[in-house]
Amino acid sequence: MSNLALARLDAWPDRKPPATQYNWITAHYESMPEQLDLPLPPVDDIVLPKDDTVTLLATENGSQLLVSGFGLFVGKKGERVVVKKGKAVCAQVPFLRLQEVIVGSAGVSLSSDLIEDLCARGVRLAFVNSSGKPIALVTSPMLTATVETRRMQLEAYTSQRGADLCRWIVAGKLRNQEKLLRYFAKSREGEPRQSLERTASAFRKLRQAALAVEGASTDAVRPALMGFEGTAGRMYWREVERLLPDELGFEGRQHQGPSDAVNAALNYGYGILYSHVWGAVMNAGLEPFAGFLHVDRSGKPSLVLDLVEEFRQPVVDRAILTWLNKGGRLTIVKGLLDSPSREALASRVLLRLIATETHRGKQHQVRSIIQMQARLAASAVRGLRDYRPFTFKW
Repeated sequence: MSNLALARLDAWPDRKPPATQYNWITAHYESMPEQLDLPLPPVDDIVLPKDDTVTLLATENGSQLLVSGFGLFVGKKGERVVVKKGKAVCAQVPFLRLQEVIVGSAGVSLSSDLIEDLCARGVRLAFVNSSGKPIALVTSPMLTATVETRRMQLEAYTSQRGADLCRWIVAGKLRNQEKLLRYFAKSREGEPRQSLERTASAFRKLRQAALAVEGASTDAVRPALMGFEGTAGRMYWREVERLLPDELGFEGRQHQGPSDAVNAALNYGYGILYSHVWGAVMNAGLEPFAGFLHVDRSGKPSLVLDLVEEFRQPVVDRAILTWLNKGGRLTIVKGLLDSPSREALASRVLLRLIATETHRGKQHQVRSIIQMQARLAASAVRGLRDYRPFTFKW
């Protein structure tokens, strides 16, 4: 598969554009709507690269440009983002088509004019390392120019508002873990299906227990909630281990220094998700480093980690585990995924972010739901609304 792929979730895969224009992402996406006959977006204003350095994922509402390759330069020319290698132009994409630019490797340079234009247009610029860990997020400082929300966020930590937020964060994660297990159970028979359904039922009881934890502050409820989360995590990853083919060598979740490709893939996918949640937190006027469920630590974006929890299963786990169960291949070298593996993973995670889900009675792209949830969290810490997590349809 070429590293440049322009895809829409609202166009069925058999409606492929001419190969000379762009390549189609060939994987099957189960969230793709059926019985749609919509025209593909025009691509005459997009110049494609001739190598494996750029991935472009596009929808009618904007695109995400992933640039990865040593020696690349990203700048602007008129109303376009231009990617070059030496003097050769690799790609050109109009600003009006972009929502985010992601720099995914070392050795990529950018012009200050480009950064200024991206900030002025509200287009995020994210940097992730080769393992998917966010390095930096560049946005306009005026997007977070209000202080009242941050003051109320810090006060909420010692109040009932912080305790309620912790309960619902854990409950949302448990609910989505339950739903993903039930999602995989639908395609299995016999004991594998029964095991998934038993564990999913146990998650429902854990969720009810989490919501019943007593306490009027964050510190009062955190120990019990972290205990429920830990118990659920062990059960969840045990089922994932049984789901995956033995040859992948997955023997449980490893957060640091993964020795197998599955853990490396999950870490990389979560890194992409972190950058989206981080941007949403900043846009909502919240302090990324002042969390509730996750404890404060220097350099640790605790609130980002809090709000990531409810999106791990619908965005990253579902995309990666489904692909691997259908024969997806990964290659790991010294604990890091190779470039083709990172390309395949990034494409699938980014496509889940532009997939549509029902939320608050309406259809929204998942990346829009992330922003909505960050704004809801801002309202919750100010005592204006109750926080309720996002749960996906299985």
